[in-house]
Amino acid sequence: MLRSEINACIEHAKELYASIAFKLPEWAHYSPAQWEAEPDLAKWCRNHQMGWDVTDYGEGNFEKRGLILFCLRNGILRQPGEVPYAEKIMIVGENQECPWHYHKVKMEDIIVRGGGNLVIELCNLTEDGQMDRENEVRVRTDGKLNILPAGGKVVLEPGQSVTLPRTLIHRFYGEEGKGPVIVGEVSQVNDDLTDNYFFDCDARFTEIEEDVAPIHPLWNELPSS
Repeated sequence: MLRSEINACIEHAKELYASIAFKLPEWAHYSPAQWEAEPDLAKWCRNHQMGWDVTDYGEGNFEKRGLILFCLRNGILRQPGEVPYAEKIMIVGENQECPWHYHKVKMEDIIVRGGGNLVIELCNLTEDGQMDRENEVRVRTDGKLNILPAGGKVVLEPGQSVTLPRTLIHRFYGEEGKGPVIVGEVSQVNDDLTDNYFFDCDARFTEIEEDVAPIHPLWNELPSS
């Protein structure tokens, strides 16, 4: 992606978060120079994978397959003394896909905080690590049990949520005609480096072409020392 595209995504996200009065931490608005002046905070956020994240999953077609995320709090996987939880706020566009994947460690609630509707499709994981195209899926939305066919979907409106157990394969996208979706995630510790298992994409992080200066660095670009 172009850096100018990433900057535009972040500005768009900030406007949508503001539209529902969702406040980001002060450092969400830091420039690269401000981060350089806060080395301890920068190292903390980078180590905890906290901050801005924009991805096109390495495919160069953000409108079709992409996601804007901001991680507000997080622990470090398998690190004693760390918090055992994480929280994110995300933007999902109409028909913009987060591709099929699952997590081995993380359980999560996906919550629609505002905007449009979120469509989530679901499959079980077979013993040999494949997508189960035959057996029914059981999943709870706000505590209500849903029994779905393999590949079945739930549609979440603002205020609704779904609980995704470990290894439950899922993909999601904004429902057409409903506008962008503001999506929250409350989960166990999130580790995008080791606990994402995708089926049809190769890159969780985006290669960036620097056509302009960044307004805010992504979490993996924060100074590490």
